[in-house]
Amino acid sequence: MKALVTGATGFVGPRLLRLLDGPVVLSRNPSRAKAALGTLAGQIVQWDPMQGPPPPQVFEGIDVVLHLAGESVAEGRWTAAQKAKIRDSRVVGTRHLVQGIAQASARPKTLVSASAVGYYGDRGEEELTEAAPPAHDFLADVCVEWEREAMAAEQHGVRVVTARTGIVLGAGGGALAKMLTPFKLGGGGPLGNGRQWMPWIHVADLARLYLHAAEAESIHGAMNSVAPHPVRNSEFTKALARQLHRPAFMPAPYFGLRLLFGEFAKVLFASQRVIPQVALDTGFTFQYPEIAAALREILS
Repeated sequence: MKALVTGATGFVGPRLLRLLDGPVVLSRNPSRAKAALGTLAGQIVQWDPMQGPPPPQVFEGIDVVLHLAGESVAEGRWTAAQKAKIRDSRVVGTRHLVQGIAQASARPKTLVSASAVGYYGDRGEEELTEAAPPAHDFLADVCVEWEREAMAAEQHGVRVVTARTGIVLGAGGGALAKMLTPFKLGGGGPLGNGRQWMPWIHVADLARLYLHAAEAESIHGAMNSVAPHPVRNSEFTKALARQLHRPAFMPAPYFGLRLLFGEFAKVLFASQRVIPQVALDTGFTFQYPEIAAALREILS
């Protein structure tokens, strides 16, 4: 399977590239991507997602496009300018990618396009399979538009999977890196009352799940990309504290995090009991279905 990957220099990208054979990588800065990826990429082609479609010839011989590119939602406060970057990097970037696919003489069979569990918003105790409707807040609206742009590739004979990804846990970066310092200093604790559900996934499982979506022709549309056992924030906090041999009794109040992060604090406190029904129904096996084992592997 010959793959083309966008967003390859992010946290998930290198893990995914290790599972592929000489993939083509699209990057705004090929020299920086080459320095970051080394031999993981077979070919690196310059493409700025905001400037227009990639050259159609890059799709020659490509079976699957794995589209991971997008501005981080967790970097900096959500000013109007930052929210525009978050939206446009996903919506406009995906639109341009699909335009490039449409212009290609030989099109890929499959597009696996990242999306996010932000699609569901704050849903309390509700179990959320792929059939659940979207919320109506900033991130949910972005996800709806993002997925709509990806699904447009179906008009050109391409099977599309939109991978609604949860909190990605792994060594050396991602969400966990931001959490470790306060825990190691003994100042960790739940967010608020800790009752909110956290949809998480080990980065190794996520990379394998993207490939599963590429190979399983029965998968169309949304695919929740999370572990099969979501945990409450309090349970996650206790598991992380046990692994680090540190206490975890200092709850972080919403008001304080609102002052620190602004509107993004709402995302941290959202409850999303997301179930990967499509992955389970199509025979995907998780290496790390439980949070304790996942953290043990990551922090070992």
